[in-house]
Amino acid sequence: MNAQNTSVHIRLWQYEFWLLAISEFLLSMSVYILLPTMPLWLAGDQNLSAAETGLVMGAFGAGLFLLGAFVSFLVQHYRRNVVCIVAIAVLAALLASMYYLDCLRYQFIEFPLLVLLRFVMGAAFGLSQMVLCSTLIIDTCESFQRTEANFATGWFGRVALALGPLAGLLLFRYTNHATVFLVATGCAVASLVLVLMVHFPFRIPEDDVPFACLDRFFLPHGTVLFLNLLLITVAFGMLLSFQLPLLFYAMVLCGFLGALICWRFVFRDAELKSEVVTGLILFGVALIMLLTRSDLPIVSYASPFFIGLGMGLIGSRFLLFFIKLSRHCQRGTSQSTFMLGWESGIAIGIGLGLGCFGGAPQPLLFTSLILIMIALAFYQFSHNWFIKNKNR
Repeated sequence: MNAQNTSVHIRLWQYEFWLLAISEFLLSMSVYILLPTMPLWLAGDQNLSAAETGLVMGAFGAGLFLLGAFVSFLVQHYRRNVVCIVAIAVLAALLASMYYLDCLRYQFIEFPLLVLLRFVMGAAFGLSQMVLCSTLIIDTCESFQRTEANFATGWFGRVALALGPLAGLLLFRYTNHATVFLVATGCAVASLVLVLMVHFPFRIPEDDVPFACLDRFFLPHGTVLFLNLLLITVAFGMLLSFQLPLLFYAMVLCGFLGALICWRFVFRDAELKSEVVTGLILFGVALIMLLTRSDLPIVSYASPFFIGLGMGLIGSRFLLFFIKLSRHCQRGTSQSTFMLGWESGIAIGIGLGLGCFGGAPQPLLFTSLILIMIALAFYQFSHNWFIKNKNR
């Protein structure tokens, strides 16, 4: 069987790796905590229409690509940890500015300014993720541990995707949106502090690095996989545009944990294609359940669990696909490409769900199901393409 899994090295989990993995978790939390609460704030306190709310939320996904072409130049001409720290500091400042303008000054924030804030927030988050996951975390590991390090930190981000909205909804329910902004800012600041606690030795910069290039940004060789992943994450993001209950995110978290257990035991020696195919089928079944049997109590538990289980399997396997597709010295680039496909797809999906469907469940769920069916059909091609083009 054509099976590939990562090894487990206890020595990987040393002090500095833990600091950076938790930093990645907190950085993701600072963004994900806003996913269910910011649309409520935009539509309620800021009086935006559904289309305007969708544009504001979707602008984050576009911003992720803004600074990617300059990452290689920045980390070569400036200290790589300093670039990450500055990017996280900008993200924290943007979150704090929203709290200041709305909660301290009691001002309406103009729609163009909101779009700009979210766009720049996406740029800061994208830059910090590219440097943190694609450079800093890799630099703390031995060469034979780096695939496992990428895999592990990817799971920290996926857990944050469930815990962030869960925390945001709890804060919004028992306090107000001001507290949500403060906690999001605090998560970003804590992430920054953890990066500051890790020592990175000085490296002599390379002289021939162009100002703009695709290194550490996007892997052209992985475009097929990127498009396949984007289809899946857009469908997932559209689902997150609903005002979902706490139970949904709690069960998605259970699904993520179930996917981690399945990866370790169920799919240990399985066919390489099985994880993504299983994940897409689980996602599709969950959508069919929501379309046809949403009134049954069991569906409110089973459907988000299946979605979390499916997305956990898909995310972990696609990340390894990108890594194994990369050529020499392209590991960081492959990591960034996966991050762009995952994060931009979710942001675009949320924007489309809010702006185009306005909370109408049936059309949105049906469209999401169509995207998953297209992704499953496309995967039959992209998987064979990957097998022929992989380099590891």
